[in-house]
Amino acid sequence: MALDKEFNFRLIFRFFGTLLLLETVALLSAALVALLYREYDGFYFLITAGITFITGIVGVLVGLRAIPMIDRREGSLVVTLIWVVFSFFGLLPFWISGSIPSFTDAFFETISGFTTTGASILNNIEELSHCMLFWRSLTHWIGGLGIIVISLALLPVFGVSGAQLFAAESAGPTKDKIHPKINETAKRLFLIYIILTVSETILLRLGGMGWFDAVCHSFGTVATGGFSTKQASVGHWDSPYIQYVISIFMLLAGVNFSLYYFGFKNKFRKIMQNEELKYYLILLLSFSIIVTLSLLDFSTTSSFEKIEKAWREAFFNVTAAMTTTGFATADYMNWKAFTWILLLIAMITGASAGSTSGAVKMIRVVIVVKYCYYELRRIIHPNAVIPVKYNGHLVNEDVITKVLAFVILYLITIAFGIFILTLSGMPFQESIGGLITCLGGVGPGLGTVGPAGNFAAIPEFSKWFLSFIMLLGRLELFTVLVLFTPTFWRK
Repeated sequence: MALDKEFNFRLIFRFFGTLLLLETVALLSAALVALLYREYDGFYFLITAGITFITGIVGVLVGLRAIPMIDRREGSLVVTLIWVVFSFFGLLPFWISGSIPSFTDAFFETISGFTTTGASILNNIEELSHCMLFWRSLTHWIGGLGIIVISLALLPVFGVSGAQLFAAESAGPTKDKIHPKINETAKRLFLIYIILTVSETILLRLGGMGWFDAVCHSFGTVATGGFSTKQASVGHWDSPYIQYVISIFMLLAGVNFSLYYFGFKNKFRKIMQNEELKYYLILLLSFSIIVTLSLLDFSTTSSFEKIEKAWREAFFNVTAAMTTTGFATADYMNWKAFTWILLLIAMITGASAGSTSGAVKMIRVVIVVKYCYYELRRIIHPNAVIPVKYNGHLVNEDVITKVLAFVILYLITIAFGIFILTLSGMPFQESIGGLITCLGGVGPGLGTVGPAGNFAAIPEFSKWFLSFIMLLGRLELFTVLVLFTPTFWRK
């Protein structure tokens, strides 16, 4: 199998090198946190920053004379490998410090952070130093909007367009353009990202959460990641205010970011007409109400306090599942079994395309449901022309085909992945929950990998397999799987 001679590896090295220099800055910020709290662990971040900086400089030098041209193949390669590269360097502080002694566990925890999955192997999170906890949460924030989307603004420096990277990294069958230039779109999305993060941090601080915990939880919320600084997650704070603030910001993080831009531009009609937003809110609230009712004991009189607590637990945990954030305020494994099904459906469905959430995305669910419904109507009225519409516009057949292909492949991946996990020695319930939660980028699954447990005890092979599944889900299957086809590497 001959490699394409025109494959622009020099530009790829230069791009990786530049991004590693950015990761160096992020590592140094964790070292500053160690300095602030007078922690020795900052030394490990300085070592890692040095290794990352030198590697980044080498990458930049190798690609100095690269031809400023990138195609779709190179875009897919860059988008896939950068998550692995960032995770490899990002695990070093955990590993060399002994905070996470196992290389496998350190990689699992780090790629779980960068892919905003939030699945953890830590048995006592609060044993970690402030700088380690900060870095763990920061990996969420870096990966949340997308390493590639954040870096798109750098591409004009190389003299290349970011269109191919944007096509490979961004989610959903449609992409709302908020600016003709890709790098300008990235800048506007990043600004929205920062505004949401700062706003939540301030509100959490006003609710009595310390600045450090407020920042870390804002990173995890806006990125829909789910890493907490506490073993009990958000349930550590028995505060309705804090739990409602995080609930609302999880919900907001699951909204297509382009809608915020339209709101700033007073284009409220586009927001009101957005079908994905409507069905996202309807499904989320419907599931929350059903779970609330399941938590109430109708054999006795329920006080307002009991009803409010049941609603708060249901709304928080359903929102955490649907937005694929993965925070928890309760162990839903103690709930009625049918609620687990609702949570699994929420984990598979996901929130909006163009948000930081994972899973299938609501826009695809809406299109598939409409297509199936219209097919039933065509059986009754075979001569009728019943086109599929979304937001008042006709959906092309090729878009429908792509959506159906994605959903089918997603379900096949779930079935195949569960089979592989059970073969590796994981129990059936844990295999179902673990696969769905890692593919959707949620965090907690079912059974021992649920909200009250973690992934520490699963087989080592399962950890590597689920790490790959996290990457597969974060980049929406095709971008990663195409790399394993012989055609990709040929002219």
